[in-house]
Amino acid sequence: MESRIIASNLADLYRQAAEKYESLPAFATRHKALDWNPVSFREIYEQGMDLAAGLIEIGVKAREHVGLFSDNRLEWMLADYAIQLSGSVNTPRGADVTDEELIYIINHAKIRVAFVENDALQKKILRLRPELPDLREIILLSSKSEALEGVRPLKEIAAIGTWQRKNGDKRVNDRMNAIRPDDLFTLIYTSGTTGKPKGVMLTHSNMMSQMEVIPIELTCTDRVLSILPIWHIFERVFEVYTICCGTCTYYTSIRTLGEDLKYVEPTFMGSAPRLWESLHQRILENVRSAHPVRRALFHIAYFLGHYYQESIFYLTNNDLQLKPESMIKRGVLRAAHALRLLVLLPWYGFFNAAVLESVRQSAGGSIKATVSGGGALPLEIDKFFNYIGIPVLEGYGLTETSPVIAVRTEDKLVNGTVGPPVADTEVRIVDLETEEVLYPNEKYPYDGRGMRGEIWVRGPQVMKGYYREPEITRKVLLEGGWFRTGDLGMMTFNDSLKILGRSKSTIVLSNGENLEPEPLEMQLRQSRYIEQCMVVGQDQKFVGALIVPKLDVFQEENIQAESLAELSENPKAKRIIRDEIKQMLSAGNGIKNFEQVRDFRLLSNNFKVGEELTNLFKLKRHVVEQKYEKNIRDMFHPKEVKV
Repeated sequence: MESRIIASNLADLYRQAAEKYESLPAFATRHKALDWNPVSFREIYEQGMDLAAGLIEIGVKAREHVGLFSDNRLEWMLADYAIQLSGSVNTPRGADVTDEELIYIINHAKIRVAFVENDALQKKILRLRPELPDLREIILLSSKSEALEGVRPLKEIAAIGTWQRKNGDKRVNDRMNAIRPDDLFTLIYTSGTTGKPKGVMLTHSNMMSQMEVIPIELTCTDRVLSILPIWHIFERVFEVYTICCGTCTYYTSIRTLGEDLKYVEPTFMGSAPRLWESLHQRILENVRSAHPVRRALFHIAYFLGHYYQESIFYLTNNDLQLKPESMIKRGVLRAAHALRLLVLLPWYGFFNAAVLESVRQSAGGSIKATVSGGGALPLEIDKFFNYIGIPVLEGYGLTETSPVIAVRTEDKLVNGTVGPPVADTEVRIVDLETEEVLYPNEKYPYDGRGMRGEIWVRGPQVMKGYYREPEITRKVLLEGGWFRTGDLGMMTFNDSLKILGRSKSTIVLSNGENLEPEPLEMQLRQSRYIEQCMVVGQDQKFVGALIVPKLDVFQEENIQAESLAELSENPKAKRIIRDEIKQMLSAGNGIKNFEQVRDFRLLSNNFKVGEELTNLFKLKRHVVEQKYEKNIRDMFHPKEVKV
């Protein structure tokens, strides 16, 4: 029996899963530890058919955008089933959606019917209804809340559909048969550089292409924990994949994650860098508080795991290869690593079973692998978990690419990279200034491996475009079907993609918050003490800044410094700049909490035209990030955590 279903669209996938997996559990809702309420593939499909018939009866048209404002729960998937089976388009956002986002998304997408998760959301949307002229139906997902006037409970719409189907209504089947590969299955709004959300149009063929290339083998005996926001495409593609493979998904939360890892014993989960950072911190805290003997045993075990795994990586050609190595040097090093393995093997085998196994149990002892996405995983944390025997398969993608572009696999697990591109996906590395293709290019040594540039992608996962935004679409979807990611990267010498930063200015923090650095920089440059600055923080927990101070102003205030290099080390100058940043980027000045600069570094050189600046004095952000990499690293990781 094939391990995954091959379908033409999402509705067809849901139908095939019901026929193939029938009474097997598809999703499980938590009541308490060890107490889960499962629903089978057949049950959720039939419930979805009823709800779809109800949606059609209340007027939902084929290819119409239907709002779904909710966090992870079984009813989210039920609503998605109904939307897909009715041939309409899921337009989702999380329960923490702001008033401004709700108004913009509902009006821009022309949503007439919207699902809302709970009492708080139904009250919010009712309050905003005067500003939502197209919205005419609101459906409440939660059965624990009472639907207010103007809102219908989910069970009412489902009951309408049940009656329709019992009386011979075949409109759902007709809608399913009419779905085309190029039809949208979702319209996801994501923050853009203008501050307005952009509606990313993803088609059924986009999603189906992902089902064919995800390099994780799951079966009906696997267990998957759902922790990431389901309306994000990264989590959503894995939820659909579990349906494809007949695997049960268990809905957990940050509050119960530790307990659920222990009792559910998941074999796979999609994850984000923040989760692994938290787990890493928790493991180290447990080690520090342990008895000195247990602490010493962990250090020995980790030491052995470190060097054992590094040798395995080298011998399997999975070491980070940023520069070419001669065959002679590689042969000598392979022999050295093989010898080290022989020496370490008996010791590692003992400590791995006696010490590291208990550490792995704290992260869910049955996990075969986890894919981390949604941001860059810090290299030291990446290595830590792979050293202790938890394979973290970091992936790379964007909402616009459905999302997977590249992902590490167990046989191609190169720390510090996101692995090779998935099947049917082409990747180019392109010069930012000239748009010359650097990789693959035969005129360069090693076809351009090791050269830095912007990542361009072409493949069946690339979006249809931004909804009602033709100009923005044309800037990123280029002739020949190439998509400009806005990310910088390089191809390593063992053909894994390494992400180096962003060419776009938008900064995405590790918690998923998006911010635009230019307004913050403009504000800071109003200070009499600041000559130039650049805000940084991509994939970090907070925002930082690189500051070029005005030497002459500080000299006028009798601060003894003959050069910027001297000034950058002056404690009084640092205090003045810190106070300036706090004053200028405060909540009182309209700066959001996550936009506030928490740390900074004074630079010892000015930004120069032709180097850090263009002829129009615009920042070359990738150049600054590369030149001041050490300053940035020191800002966010002042002391490397030693284990």
